[in-house]
Amino acid sequence: MNVIAPLHRGILHPLATALLLAASVAQAQTLPAPATVVESSVEQSQRAMAAGKATAQSLTQTSLARIRHLDRSGPALHAVLETNPDALPIARQLDAERRSGRVRGPLHGIPVLLKDNIDTGDRMQTSAGSLALTGAPAPRDAFIVKRLRAAGAVIIGKTNLSEWANIRSSKSSSGWSARGGQTRNPYALARNPCGSSSGTGAAIAASFAVVGIGTETDGSIVCPSSAAGLVGLKPTVGLVSRSGIIPISRSQDTAGPMTRSVADAAAVLTAIAGTDPEDPATRAAQGHVEADYRAFLKADGLKGARIGVARKKVTGYSVQTDRLFEQAIADLKRLGAEIVDPADFGSLGDYDDDELEVLLYELKADLNAYLAKRTGVPVRTLADVIAFNEKHKGREMPWFGQDLFEKAQAKGPLTEEAYLKAAEKSRRLARAGIDDVLAQHRLDAIVAPTGSPAWLTDHVNGDSFQGSSSSPAAVAGYPSITVPMGLAMGLPVGMSFVGTAWSEGKLLRLAYAYEQGTRHRRAPRLR
Repeated sequence: MNVIAPLHRGILHPLATALLLAASVAQAQTLPAPATVVESSVEQSQRAMAAGKATAQSLTQTSLARIRHLDRSGPALHAVLETNPDALPIARQLDAERRSGRVRGPLHGIPVLLKDNIDTGDRMQTSAGSLALTGAPAPRDAFIVKRLRAAGAVIIGKTNLSEWANIRSSKSSSGWSARGGQTRNPYALARNPCGSSSGTGAAIAASFAVVGIGTETDGSIVCPSSAAGLVGLKPTVGLVSRSGIIPISRSQDTAGPMTRSVADAAAVLTAIAGTDPEDPATRAAQGHVEADYRAFLKADGLKGARIGVARKKVTGYSVQTDRLFEQAIADLKRLGAEIVDPADFGSLGDYDDDELEVLLYELKADLNAYLAKRTGVPVRTLADVIAFNEKHKGREMPWFGQDLFEKAQAKGPLTEEAYLKAAEKSRRLARAGIDDVLAQHRLDAIVAPTGSPAWLTDHVNGDSFQGSSSSPAAVAGYPSITVPMGLAMGLPVGMSFVGTAWSEGKLLRLAYAYEQGTRHRRAPRLR
């Protein structure tokens, strides 16, 4: 029986508070250095390890304990599907390396959580939240997992998500999967965590790890980051490899950092960016991958920057969001930016149907290609998955169906004219809608509210999106970064900086200066 009443403005039920306090006391008696995980940054954790005040093992132990106390019980966020049984041995090995004088980089010994559509060739499952992909782990690490391990990260677990990255049903509840149930927003348990990377968002907000990795097709990094008071970076498509990640769309899919600070996002991006022969899209990244994205972090990075303000179709849906956005614009100006207002995204809304058409075609082609390489699971094609869901509908479809899967299955090959026309139109309009505005006003970036405050989770009617600004960058394949811009009735809301292709360094500079000049992040009240 759940002892936590629904949260309002982050206030816990008194009985839950007592239980969590007892759990925290017990944890403090057995685990070293909890402060190096709770609301700690990569840099702070590294300093603690360098000073001998923490180790990779103690960080990992504390992360795993928080997951047990706050995800499995207590508020029961349902943000983590499973933890890595090899995490502690890996951490001990990294500690031995540090003692011998070898530190691989800023992520050495840092606990990391991965969204459960990212392959790990270890004892953990990679399931996209579906029972159809449980039974055998993926055959090998995804490319970005190899890079994280090489950088010294400790992969401590897999996070819950909207099943199949929210492409199964048009009536879904974000954060729900058959394997993990409903992820809860740590700021208000009855409210939704938003987007398919919802488990990563909730987990990092609750300090279950120092940093996390999400994936996005359209909104699934930036929306849960906004709802969880995080920084979420969606890179240019091709900057980060997608090989070994359960796909939706070759045109729009990417992985990216979900962190509690811009500096942490820069550190993670440095580790995972790079070309991969198995992902043709990364060939375009040659010459655009920076050696260290932290070099762009300047506290005065907004001085002299020209920032455009998008309003049309990305504001006006939430009084609370609009209020915070107006204050954010004033803060950008206070911090030295030149404001061009308005500077609206061009053609926004004109390619919505084309975007969905492209996603359905690419889902069928790309998921079939991925599943053909998976062994030990009962599905090899999208048609198999549809049949599996129907056979196990009591567990797989208790709340919503699979209409998008069925529409995708009805599509033909990627040579069909309908696909080619939709792909060309949507990308052309989305890119021009950003690039033309940047050029016309000589802008460094465009800002817009990321989305609304979190809505109440509703398994009967599905998600209640009010509005967002994710589509232009998502369809164009361009980068965007969301940063907290304040609280609306205790619920976090983010602001997105959007730029042209390969402008991650510039966006990090602008976002960092805004973050440092406002300091809006507030931790959820879970302890």
